[in-house]
Amino acid sequence: MADDDAIALDGFLDEESVPGDLDGSTARFRLTVSPTDERTDEMILPCSVDDSELAHAVIHDLVPGDKLRVTGYLRLPRTPDEPMWLAVTTLAVLETAPQSSGPAAVATAVLERHGLYVCWFEAEDSGEVPVWTEAGVWVGTAGNPGALGELIEAFEQRQAAGGE
Repeated sequence: MADDDAIALDGFLDEESVPGDLDGSTARFRLTVSPTDERTDEMILPCSVDDSELAHAVIHDLVPGDKLRVTGYLRLPRTPDEPMWLAVTTLAVLETAPQSSGPAAVATAVLERHGLYVCWFEAEDSGEVPVWTEAGVWVGTAGNPGALGELIEAFEQRQAAGGE
């Protein structure tokens, strides 16, 4: 493929990356791409890495929530039973995922990304979930984890209407 066919995307590592083969010379991961503030524009893109050095770094150095810039070639399906994926040729970590500070914090609280949003879950908490944008703008508190989608949707509607 020509170099000008390559695309670059920024997104968040959706979950742990996995080896693509038994010896770990390839890797696979899912990238959450949110090019705009519109939730309908967000997508989860499967990615694969065939370069063994890059695959090793993807498997051992990246953690869910890392913000990445990937460059590669989009592989579109030719038949209905083939997947679409990005064949990654280069990868850069733009921002590392927030880390808690110490074993006690890991056991009792979790900071989790949902696209452009960051949520704080506490094990001994009342079930309420505080939510911010990645830029630190307060979104609100969801009554429980199941209400996150409604809270984020209401926030996005307020923002679209020119609110708060």
